[in-house]
Amino acid sequence: MSKAATADHASDDNYLTNTKGIMSWIVTLDHKRIGLMYLIGVMVSFAIGGTLALILRAHLYNPQGSFLSNDAYNQVFTLHGAVMIFLFIIPSIPAALGNFLVPVMLGAKDVAFPRLNLSSFYLWCAGAVFFLFALCTTGLDTGWTFYTPYSTTTSTSVIAATTGVFILGFSSIFTGLNFIVTVNTMRPPGMTWFKMPLFLWAIYSTAVIQVLATPVLGITLLLLICERLMHIGIFDPAFNGDPVAFQHFFWFYSHPAVYIMILPAFGVISELMSVHSHKSIFGYRFIALSSIAIALLSFLVWGHHMFTSGMSEITTIIFSALTFTVSVPSAIKVFNWLATMYKGSISLTTPMCYALAFMFLFTIGGLTGLFLGTLTTDLHLHDTYFVVSHFHYVMMGGTLVAFLGGLFHWWPKMTGKMFNETWGRISAAIVFIGFNLTFLPQFVLGSRGMPRRYASYDPEFTGLHRMSTVGAFTLGFGLLVALIVLLHSLYRGKKAPRNPWGGATLEWRCSSPPPYYNFERPPVVGNPYYFGDLEYDAKSDDYVFTEPDREVVPQKLEPAPQHVDSKKDA
Repeated sequence: MSKAATADHASDDNYLTNTKGIMSWIVTLDHKRIGLMYLIGVMVSFAIGGTLALILRAHLYNPQGSFLSNDAYNQVFTLHGAVMIFLFIIPSIPAALGNFLVPVMLGAKDVAFPRLNLSSFYLWCAGAVFFLFALCTTGLDTGWTFYTPYSTTTSTSVIAATTGVFILGFSSIFTGLNFIVTVNTMRPPGMTWFKMPLFLWAIYSTAVIQVLATPVLGITLLLLICERLMHIGIFDPAFNGDPVAFQHFFWFYSHPAVYIMILPAFGVISELMSVHSHKSIFGYRFIALSSIAIALLSFLVWGHHMFTSGMSEITTIIFSALTFTVSVPSAIKVFNWLATMYKGSISLTTPMCYALAFMFLFTIGGLTGLFLGTLTTDLHLHDTYFVVSHFHYVMMGGTLVAFLGGLFHWWPKMTGKMFNETWGRISAAIVFIGFNLTFLPQFVLGSRGMPRRYASYDPEFTGLHRMSTVGAFTLGFGLLVALIVLLHSLYRGKKAPRNPWGGATLEWRCSSPPPYYNFERPPVVGNPYYFGDLEYDAKSDDYVFTEPDREVVPQKLEPAPQHVDSKKDA
């Protein structure tokens, strides 16, 4: 086998050094820089939301509460939920990692609409400003769901927060539209639908939900603002409105939004499982099609959030049955990831440690969802800590852990720096322990009847609450270690090779970090999960693509035909 110069030569000129100065970042149209700016934005939002969570858990250390009034507690948990969902989880993987990776994985120079891409980032910033305004003025105490009629009557900053969500919705739609057009029109020759990396399938499915479902939330929140300002009688029963109608509209978006949050995480885990098991993904087509199935089914199950709202029996039965159908494509993914690891050459790198943590945590989150999809058990568990724990196992144990795994996986490609593997694994272990210590006790609390959103509780729940608080601070410490590991690599990390993990998708064929236009020449498209032509080069600590030795066989020349002398024969 000969090592092939597969693509670009390593160069110091990359997207980070191509242009300099603050204006080169503010007005950049480069998808990679926009992805990095998103990454910084969502990490700051996560720090704010996480700090609010720690304040809540510290307050709940004592049964009567430690330092927050009941009103202040309501505002803190509302802002924790709203910031985490609208400013962190929804944009974390699609906007940050997706912006950076989608064009590179396609072998393209950029997304289809670079200016629209930049405008969506500034819309996200504008929405975040409205949230900060709500945080710094009268706060917000409606819960992240903005349920009416309370949200139409409270004196807190509902209009500022809902305006922020309205603007964030436009940002999400623009990003989704950009990805749909990019994947449809900019795939290179040879990259058919079933030769796309599974991360692109996940991002594409997510984009479909973003474009179709987000407008419903935007219109709903616009109607909510009109109701508060003009009392036109849509959701407020005091003016002949119907508050349950708000719940239908809200959950018609917000349950698909759950899959906006988790589908990109599925795409990340598919890449991590295959690359770090050094084995072709098992059941490629099933995983790809299950992403589309989840996207479509997500529009049919919003009613399971409202089993206790007074819907008819037949309606609740139908929604319960539809809810169980969503578990089928989700289970397909988990089984195929397990089969991918089977007989694979698994490297317990930091990204793989996070991927394994995801498998465990998401499986718990998915299985406990069955209790909430079942009518008989949901009636007892509704609005208890069981729901809180289930939600966090899916959203944080799923999306956050996958986001961290993806961040560690593509960090060398994004920054050109390697991080400390030992401390990376330690951070994954602390996050895993802290997460379970935080949320496993909450399943028990919920099953024993502890309601959520209460600032105080009966003394019998003290032990479990304190265990959860200790776990939350352990989790926060683990996340801090992960952040320090990444930041430390920027200053002390060794230079990252082109392909440190041995991936076969196109982003590993360009230098680390990529050049401004990603590739100096169009890369050759192949099977994204074929590892037979990859070979580890110990000298450069890099995986290089190889080509089979080709033997040139000389052709035997045929003897020249002998011409018959016709005159002589005659």
